[in-house]
Amino acid sequence: MSIEVRSDDAGVARVTINNPDRRNALDEAMFRQLADLWPRLEADSAVRCVLLAGAGSDAFCSGADLSADWSRVADRDELIDRALLKTSRFPKPVVAAINGHCVAGGLELALSADVRAVRRGARLGLPEVRWGIFPSGGAAMKLPDQIPRTLAMEMLLTGRLIDAEQALAAGLVGRVLDAAGLERWGEETAERIAANSPAAVQAVKRFCDEAAARQLDGVRALEDELVAGVRASGQAEEGIAAFLEKRTPVYRNV
Repeated sequence: MSIEVRSDDAGVARVTINNPDRRNALDEAMFRQLADLWPRLEADSAVRCVLLAGAGSDAFCSGADLSADWSRVADRDELIDRALLKTSRFPKPVVAAINGHCVAGGLELALSADVRAVRRGARLGLPEVRWGIFPSGGAAMKLPDQIPRTLAMEMLLTGRLIDAEQALAAGLVGRVLDAAGLERWGEETAERIAANSPAAVQAVKRFCDEAAARQLDGVRALEDELVAGVRASGQAEEGIAAFLEKRTPVYRNV
């Protein structure tokens, strides 16, 4: 279980989420590896583009490992922000080759990528509300601005997953490809970006990121308040227990 990084002379850093036995779920150590990785890649002038993928053929990333006790992680909100690039600025382009199912924190990480394509047959979504969890890794902030609001709200409020073709139609991804085509697309796209002027590429990315960030600045305090309220409700305890026990959760009224 690790975050693997491999760089080449073309200026591409290939970042692989490697935990295929658990659909590339992220445990605390992997969150910390991601959080520490982005500043290192930013400081490395040889890196011009990041290509992000999951190990194996089943999943890109299934989000946080819910078998862990996240309540004991004192800095979990800061850690999630840094690892998933929720509001943290990363100046270099990120290409996401979504090679399998992409849910919860996995989708939130993908939402931070600049260019995305998905493997045919993959499903994407945000099931957190089913388990009493607020999608605090950036989905509530970003998804309604990246796809039509009605679909974004349906995904956020029902926890329903969508298929690759629906993701393409909504603009969540730019292409749907078979496994071999996705791998080839990821390599070619990252290398093409890396071959361009880094000054121009990073200026364009900064402008687009800053424009989007200004729309989010006013809602961060509200999200913090709402996340705290959901956690205080205790419903995540029932939801996560139900998830691990493979049963339907039973929630009391609030």
